[in-house]
Amino acid sequence: MPGIAVLLPNWIGDVVMATPAVRALRNHFPSRKLVAVCKPYVADTLAGAPWFDAEVLFDPRGPQSQRFWPVVNRLRQHQLDTAVLFPNSFRSALLARFAGCHHVVGFARYFRDLLLSKRLYPKRDESGRLRPTPIVDDYNRIVQSLGVPDPGHRLELFTTPRDEQAAARIWEKFRLSRFARVIGLNPGGAFGAAKHWPSEHFADLARRLTRDPAQGVLVLCGPSERAIAREIARQANCVSLHTLADEPLSLGLTKAVIRRLRLLVSTDSGPRHFAAAFNIPVVTLFGPTHIAWTETYFPLAIHLQQVLPCGPCQQRVCPLGHHRCMKELAPARVEEAVTTLLAHSPEHRFPSEQTHALEHRHAC
Repeated sequence: MPGIAVLLPNWIGDVVMATPAVRALRNHFPSRKLVAVCKPYVADTLAGAPWFDAEVLFDPRGPQSQRFWPVVNRLRQHQLDTAVLFPNSFRSALLARFAGCHHVVGFARYFRDLLLSKRLYPKRDESGRLRPTPIVDDYNRIVQSLGVPDPGHRLELFTTPRDEQAAARIWEKFRLSRFARVIGLNPGGAFGAAKHWPSEHFADLARRLTRDPAQGVLVLCGPSERAIAREIARQANCVSLHTLADEPLSLGLTKAVIRRLRLLVSTDSGPRHFAAAFNIPVVTLFGPTHIAWTETYFPLAIHLQQVLPCGPCQQRVCPLGHHRCMKELAPARVEEAVTTLLAHSPEHRFPSEQTHALEHRHAC
């Protein structure tokens, strides 16, 4: 039976928001081959997931083997007849057609209408502008057009034994088990500087949280955010705060670390969705972006945003130069949200390594 190419989103958080749709697609077509097509830097997001039969890395700027025509040839070898396009790019639709897919479903945007066999249209307001709507709903609409039942909104991720071993080393190195609650701070964001909450605010929040001796703080970071994490630690200057800034980093480690947290405080970036996927309470700090775009309906989440006449502007760098949307979001307000979530969410019981390994093998 011909297989299905699933062209995954190009952002880590968007990949997580696509997991309800991918899971439902797998469940609806259990006997068909599902081939994931994705950028190399997002591939580890779904590591350990049981949904795909094969993975093809696609990066037009990467090594020759990951560029357009080699990927077309590799996809042709899988004998695919259907493509699900989560990205809205013209290139993704062209890739699917050249790979031999006769049924191509996605949103009719960026002049690719004629390349689609089934076209969906984004919601617009009275003036014709795109209306901010949850991306998770749009992804669900795509697979539903193939007859898949409503996927729902439950995000889901997996970790591998290697990820868990790396996280266990962090817990042992920093003696995090001595805390009843470990709260993560995620200051990064690939979107741009406008999403960043000031380091001094993160440091202030860390001092507030660690006044309770039962609470420890762990500052997460990506490879390009090590300096930010170090600066937060320097300004906080408290013994109950630790950072991943000087550790070997990977998406797998970030997932496994977040899975162990009691709560995460994050900018509007990919790791906030990791928390939802592992059922970890999360406080998200929004600045220039519309909350509606990335709403996932996760019940253990609080979204904070400073209301200003100029926002949300959706710009990567503050066009007015003041960055008030993040600077005026006070640490005390964030602390209050943390306290609320801790009081109204069940105590997180982290499973043992052995139990999780058995669960993982069963899932695969």
